Amino acid sequence: MRKALITALAALLLAGGCSTPDSSGGEGALRILAGSELADLAPILREARAETGVSVELDYTGTIEGVEQVVSGQAARGHDAVWFSSNRYLELHQNVRTGTATPVMSSPVVLGVRPEAARRLGWDSARPTWKQVAEAAARREFTYGMTDPASSNSGFSALVGVSIALNGGSDLDPAGIEKISGDLRKFFSAQLLTAGSSGWLSESFVRNGAEVDGLVNYESVLRSLNASGQLAEPLVLVYPADGVATADYPLTLLGSASQEARERYGKLTAYLLKPEVQQRIAQVTHRRPVTAGTGGAGPSDLKELPFPGAPDTVDRLVAAFFDRLRRPSRTVYVLDVSGSMRGNRLDDLKTALVSLTGADDGFHRFHNREEVTMLPFSGKPQQPRRFTVPDDMPGPVLQQIQQFSEGLNAGGGTAIYDSLAAAYEATKQQVADDPDRFTSIVLMSDGENTQGMDYSDFVSRYRDGLAVPGVPVFPVLFGEAEEDEMNDLASLTGGRAFDARKQSLATVFKEIRGYQ
Repeated sequence: MRKALITALAALLLAGGCSTPDSSGGEGALRILAGSELADLAPILREARAETGVSVELDYTGTIEGVEQVVSGQAARGHDAVWFSSNRYLELHQNVRTGTATPVMSSPVVLGVRPEAARRLGWDSARPTWKQVAEAAARREFTYGMTDPASSNSGFSALVGVSIALNGGSDLDPAGIEKISGDLRKFFSAQLLTAGSSGWLSESFVRNGAEVDGLVNYESVLRSLNASGQLAEPLVLVYPADGVATADYPLTLLGSASQEARERYGKLTAYLLKPEVQQRIAQVTHRRPVTAGTGGAGPSDLKELPFPGAPDTVDRLVAAFFDRLRRPSRTVYVLDVSGSMRGNRLDDLKTALVSLTGADDGFHRFHNREEVTMLPFSGKPQQPRRFTVPDDMPGPVLQQIQQFSEGLNAGGGTAIYDSLAAAYEATKQQVADDPDRFTSIVLMSDGENTQGMDYSDFVSRYRDGLAVPGVPVFPVLFGEAEEDEMNDLASLTGGRAFDARKQSLATVFKEIRGYQ
């Protein structure tokens, strides 16, 4: 199980990219492997460099993937420190050598609930327990969005925290996961929005969340959303009575850090903990300060839930989430196999698709219960091929998908929008037959549209009845694909464009999995 989790999240570092709040780098730079949510600290870190002379280079990753890089020694080869939402998962690995850890700010995972729903449920006046939230979810009296726990720190923290709470606040083990699986299924049955990042989840909630009662997310993200002015009414923040999982964002030196890096670390942390800087962090990020006397929004009497005591328990829990607990997904892959895809490009496409069958033992593979439709196209859309991964023994169906992918051949023109329209027609029937799934379309093309309807024709058809509510398109920029057109398409359908021009197509396909 551990191997699956490590491999599954390995793409996230590459997918997350690199942020350099001060691009000068070089002498005086502190190299940090960090959670992607820390991008909002960029102005604080620029101010820190002006004050201390220490510039910060952040390489973004997910918490679990980052921990595995620390455990394997990979993190030490290019970084001086790590900065995750929490070190609790890292601390389960007893053989890991790290140095000083300095919590810089904090944010609990809580509920943001629309005022009408909070009043209807009585949560505006009395804190519910997580079990009561799960029961309301089972009755569909409360629906919500949450990020993917394999891709996003907030989703991971939410999954672990909810599970511990439903287990009575006690540590989890495999038997405990089975004991609470019924309550977890109730809770996740009402999850109507998913995303690979907290920011995109908020955007999706604003854009598509009219029928969704709230979000499970960091308090800071919810406060940022309330402050954005994008909502008709601010969300009511609900703090479950039986406890929360809190991120304390410890900036942590690696044991291999040089003396120079340790000195830079000392200067940076001393600066970040100054009362005036703590207040600035709270202002910019809506996270709580940790320095005494600097205040902070939100109740202070929150009960902190424990963290599982064994890494294998975490692995089992995340695996169960995808294969058994959450609502299953449905994806239509619209795949360009035109003449321009011959050679390496088609090989890259095959490799990307095969990787999703679990050939690399990845955790981003097609999950049990998932529906997968392959719709190759060239001068016109081909006949779609639909696969359904079973509840158990998924191997034979995954092998069928692998064989189908390896058998793709290239040739002919490029009918992007005729093929995308065919995907929507197929999806419309699938959703009508079984609406209780996360449904999305992935479009991969390496060039311009050369046959059939053009983009403006597609937009007209989309707005004239082709659209399927809640079904976004995730275009993949590849080769000579029209970047502006693909971004417009993502915006039109409520999706997001992904760029495979500077990283492998397999990495991008795995990144998209966090949104499905």
